[in-house]
Amino acid sequence: MFKVGDLSVHPKHGVGEIVGVEEKDLGGTKTEFYVMNILGSGLKVMVPLSAADRVGLRPVMQQDEACSIFDILKTPAVAVSEQPWNRRFRAYTNMLQSGLPSEIAKVLRDMYRLKFAKALSFGERRLLEQARTLLVQELALAKQVQPDTIEGEIQQILSA
Repeated sequence: MFKVGDLSVHPKHGVGEIVGVEEKDLGGTKTEFYVMNILGSGLKVMVPLSAADRVGLRPVMQQDEACSIFDILKTPAVAVSEQPWNRRFRAYTNMLQSGLPSEIAKVLRDMYRLKFAKALSFGERRLLEQARTLLVQELALAKQVQPDTIEGEIQQILSA
């Protein structure tokens, strides 16, 4: 599916470059792994080739998908209705873990708006930062601009 030099998105860690394919012996079974260096953090992640789909490893979004993400950010709707904070937190956490850019954009939008309505809890601040980190790098690559430019666009959209 991927080859060395490809950029791909790990749902939990964000955009990374496939820097190699290694074979490891795990309990007597030889398994091949993609070796990814996550951009921005320098984290090294190994994903079994056989489990890449199940893990959610995917190519970086295209430019037209990036435009639809900005549309989601502009939408006044709220993804998770008012309910006890622990259920809302769990729902947003599940949305982030899906790894889908559209779901991550909803978390970013809703947490950013909530920040102006009340002080965010530690967990909510973490959700906001994680959503921002996951989305900005991928949008920058899709639109072929610097991450700072994307940060500015998101800030402008969400502050309007």
